[in-house]
Amino acid sequence: MAGIITNNAATTRPASTSPAANFQFALVALTSLFFMWGFITCLNDILIPHLKNVFQLNYTQSMLIQLCFFGAYFIVSLPAGALVKRISYKWGIVAGLLISAIGCALFIPAASYRVYALFLCALFVLATGITLLQVAANPYVTVLGPPDTAASRLTLTQAFNSLGTTLAPMFGAFLILSATTAAVAGATPEQLDALRLAEAGAVQLPYMMLTVAFLLLAALFAALKLPHVEGAEDIEPISGGGSAWQYRHLVLGAVGIFLYVGAEVSIGSFLVNFMSQPDIAGFSEAEAAHHVSYFWGGAMIGRFVGAVVMRYVNDGKALAFNAVAVIVLLLLTVFSGGHVAMWSVLSIGLFNSIMFPTIFSLSLYGLGKYTSQGSGILCLAIVGGALLPLVQGALADTVGIHLAFLMPVLCYAYIAFYGLKGHRPT
Repeated sequence: MAGIITNNAATTRPASTSPAANFQFALVALTSLFFMWGFITCLNDILIPHLKNVFQLNYTQSMLIQLCFFGAYFIVSLPAGALVKRISYKWGIVAGLLISAIGCALFIPAASYRVYALFLCALFVLATGITLLQVAANPYVTVLGPPDTAASRLTLTQAFNSLGTTLAPMFGAFLILSATTAAVAGATPEQLDALRLAEAGAVQLPYMMLTVAFLLLAALFAALKLPHVEGAEDIEPISGGGSAWQYRHLVLGAVGIFLYVGAEVSIGSFLVNFMSQPDIAGFSEAEAAHHVSYFWGGAMIGRFVGAVVMRYVNDGKALAFNAVAVIVLLLLTVFSGGHVAMWSVLSIGLFNSIMFPTIFSLSLYGLGKYTSQGSGILCLAIVGGALLPLVQGALADTVGIHLAFLMPVLCYAYIAFYGLKGHRPT
């Protein structure tokens, strides 16, 4: 999922005319953050089938992972925005990195005690740090350069977010899912319990490595001298009004963000289990995880291309076209089988690529001094990533994982509407 903008990105400006090279150095440093939270977010797609197997969960129970992770966006984003405003972008980033390190470290006792609730608590703490990182880093990217190229600049940095989501499945397959390949047929209860304990412990090494990475990044950003950004200017909105809630295209855009994030997370969460089905590809979980990289790799390619193409193509029409393409691919996924269904669902990543930043920018168009409030509203809508996977999980438990992919079709139908008509300010 692309990053979020929760401060008044459209109305902030650099405090001084620092050299462009200084901005470029800061942007290079910030790309590491986009990579890390993309990596962490996509690693959940590997964690879901792993913990589902360890704790013998049904699909609905396994989706509690996404509920805890994306629920943090809803709970933490506004307090995080207030904190960043108080302590600055730089120290907000450092704080987010430290909290993320704590969340990763909590996976170690969770695996040792093999308690699902502890895993969920660790995920919430980790997501709290990631939310704070996004609150600080995204608006910072938008002000480190000319305002007219802010959207393209943010799309480009989000492409590195997709690089993280592309590499995470391979990392997780090698270090986590490889532990689930041992046979359990004929095992005694004691042997089975020992096997489950070993599988739970498989998360300790990768999350310990991530803890060290977050701590090193926190030390790096604490030492860096980043360009200072100061307060907002009072830019009048495109029409009168006393609140961002009065702008129809913003409210409809918030619904779009809710549905898009929910649909993207739902699809990604079920990829490993879907491709493991005998009538789809019959992969082992480790093999399926490797193929998940194609889904996120498509999103990465789409964002690099989109950073250039979106300068020349109408945003609304591009959004509608991509949404219709995803609907076609989802219907092909549901009403076919084998490798046709597998490659159809994996191809969705390419068309997902531009959706989040496009919906975000269209929603904030013309809000002026209400951009900050509008950004906060859109940030809260990311809770769709917590709720809609539960809906798809319940559908998978009742009608099967194959038919459950009909749920995201409704989400993308709305996104197509928003691209064609809903984004137009009234």
